[in-house]
Amino acid sequence: MWQTIGQPESLALLRHSLQAGNLAHAYLFVGAAHIGKMTLALDLARVLNCQGNEPPCGKCQSCKRITDGKHADIRIISLNSAKDSGDTKARVEISIDDIRELQHNASLPPFEGKCKVFIIDGAEYLSTEAANCLLKTIEEPPPQVIILLLTTEESRLLPTVVSRCQRLELKPLPSGEIEKMLMESYGIDNDKAGLLARLAHGCFGWALSVSTDDSYLAQRNQRLTEMFSLLTAGWEERFNYAAKLANDRKSAEEIIKLWLVWWRDMMLTKCGCKQAVTNMDYISALEQWEEVLSLSEVRDFIDSLQKSLNQIAINANLRLVFEILMLSIPRKERAPGHAALPEPVK
Repeated sequence: MWQTIGQPESLALLRHSLQAGNLAHAYLFVGAAHIGKMTLALDLARVLNCQGNEPPCGKCQSCKRITDGKHADIRIISLNSAKDSGDTKARVEISIDDIRELQHNASLPPFEGKCKVFIIDGAEYLSTEAANCLLKTIEEPPPQVIILLLTTEESRLLPTVVSRCQRLELKPLPSGEIEKMLMESYGIDNDKAGLLARLAHGCFGWALSVSTDDSYLAQRNQRLTEMFSLLTAGWEERFNYAAKLANDRKSAEEIIKLWLVWWRDMMLTKCGCKQAVTNMDYISALEQWEEVLSLSEVRDFIDSLQKSLNQIAINANLRLVFEILMLSIPRKERAPGHAALPEPVK
């Protein structure tokens, strides 16, 4: 049984190719983080190596070993791939050595299954040398070898690599469908399922992982609390906050994306579209801030947040990006009414 949730178009194409016996030798799975790219890749690996009558059965030895990450013929290459014991630095690219090792392993026959499957997770992190090295294998693949490239940022891949793969784009799921699955299949209560379904932006895998880990929602509340305080803070406090985030690019990007969603909600609230709000547990705070923020202030700060994300993407000086952003935040003398935080969703 396929584990992939939703994605009817991609599943239909793969099933048709399998039935017709004309599966491509290389695929590019494109989609947001946690949308199901790895799940689909492992599904295909199970189908190709399944020992049951209706692959993927999920019950045979081969399917179980792939699920457990122990199958000798299924290799996952990523920034988190095992490194030499002496190398403790976080990797920033998939190197040419990773691809040369892939090529060597691809030249050998399957060890315990029917087909070798190489999954490159985060293909956008392939170095230029690695991507060019991979081209030869994609163009002239050995028999019984399938290469699957997974990416959230297709534009960062070499066009020559993209052109030699069959492209499958994984689409976001409707929030109502995610909410229903969380409640019916995983027993998540209505309020929490509804909130996570909206925060997931169509990525069921993200919603499921957060449903069992309350730390994300707690961190989200803390970051939004800090944002509220900045609206009434002086310049010194704002610049101190910018300095605090100057050394953590990933955290800074997450914060800006979180703020961007909240300010979009603010715009929707001011325009009378509250039913489309993502941060539904903050509707009371949104209604109170609506009274003191003008639509032009909201629009201009959304523009500033988007520019900040673009600057981070091109590796701009992080502290300078945040200091400029601090200048753009609308400044108010005091918070409206009793803009209290919502009760934690459990």
